[in-house]
Amino acid sequence: MSAASVKGWCPGAIRPMPSGDGLVVRIRPFGGRLDAAQAAGLADLAERHGNGLIDVTSRANLQIRGVSDTSHRLLLDGLAQLTLLDPDAVIESRRNILVTPFWRDGDETQALAAELEEALADSMLELPVKFGFAIDDGKSRVLAGNSADVRIERDAAGGLLVRAEGARLGRSVTRGEAVATALAVARWFVASGVKNGRGRMATHLASGAKLPEALRGETEPAPIMAAARPGLYPQGAMVGVAFGQLSHATLRQLSGCGHALRMTPWRMVLSEGKRTMPSAPGLITEPYDPALRVIACSGAPRCREAHADTRALAAALAHNIGAAAQLHVSGCVKGCAHSGTAAITLVATAQGFDLVRSGSTRDEPVLRGLDRDDIISDPSVLMGGN
Repeated sequence: MSAASVKGWCPGAIRPMPSGDGLVVRIRPFGGRLDAAQAAGLADLAERHGNGLIDVTSRANLQIRGVSDTSHRLLLDGLAQLTLLDPDAVIESRRNILVTPFWRDGDETQALAAELEEALADSMLELPVKFGFAIDDGKSRVLAGNSADVRIERDAAGGLLVRAEGARLGRSVTRGEAVATALAVARWFVASGVKNGRGRMATHLASGAKLPEALRGETEPAPIMAAARPGLYPQGAMVGVAFGQLSHATLRQLSGCGHALRMTPWRMVLSEGKRTMPSAPGLITEPYDPALRVIACSGAPRCREAHADTRALAAALAHNIGAAAQLHVSGCVKGCAHSGTAAITLVATAQGFDLVRSGSTRDEPVLRGLDRDDIISDPSVLMGGN
């Protein structure tokens, strides 16, 4: 596969990343939640200071696209007024936290998130850019399939535990110990597992590293919940975002109902307390819509690294993917939209598309240099019909 430029860092609000359509400005909602005023404000900011397009990422963040150097300063002022801005880029980069969207009023999720955010801001931890935390403290776990290095979860009896990613069992903790223990695990990792500013917990443990006795546990986490899909839940209405991107008008329409939005790492958004399914361009409301089986990055011309328009190809192929399969179309080898494996992965290169089966963009292709039009005319090649 052709090489791509690896930035070695992720965009933020204070430190945006250049792309083919301008600067990409990433917003990390505190507690994984936007109140209605914040959501409406973001829609306005995307329209005024960007190109009106907003990404919903696999880290439960939002990205305003098409921002210029001039408009970036104005955008930051707007984010500050919405209380969506960290004090500086270092604190912002540490605050990499996934929060279950299925919390209920009065439970401990939002308090745990706020305490962890504050503790990370006050810490001096030099964490790798991809290092993250998950607060998945419901009766069943919903974030087990999403990337995180330190997890705050519950056991089958409802007690809290802290678990390092890659360890099957976690350490039982009281409510008052949870955040401190999570940070202690992170500090141990920084001291023992970071090389050249990089590293992940699961890889570190798989290489033979052992957690200190004080941080090991013998508690099994709660069972994993079935994958979330669009539909009505006790907490509100869950809608998918086609290919992880919506327009400012759609975000404004979502916020116009007066409901807060809970972000998810599944490129879905939960409209808090809503009892009917929202309807707006770019939203997926059916639980088995074929578009849910397809992942595509921004692609060309929006990304400088991309060799093809990924989303146009993904849309053309969505109906040809089996109900149990998943298709990932990546504009380059970096795999920004999906770091994990998929049944079918197409990687755009200067020579065409490389095909990986049951793997990721980092794996060896079974076919190279496939033509876009040939794939569309005969999708059976993806499933082994070549």
